[in-house]
Amino acid sequence: MTTMTSKGQVTVPKRLRDAAGLRPGSQVAFEFENGRILLKPQTRRGKSRFSKVRGTLNAQLSTDRILALLRGD
Repeated sequence: MTTMTSKGQVTVPKRLRDAAGLRPGSQVAFEFENGRILLKPQTRRGKSRFSKVRGTLNAQLSTDRILALLRGD
């Protein structure tokens, strides 16, 4: 059992953190379902908007062109 702080914070017991694979900095989501609060670890979302240009830097591209690629223009 744990107690909620005045800021609404609680400590997730270590055995539960370990079982869920939670580490410092892990993203979690809360859901209210059938009168229960569920804490769900969040996995990485789909590909980053930067993934299509990662590792493709070419010194021949201007800064404006690189920024346009990153913005999806």
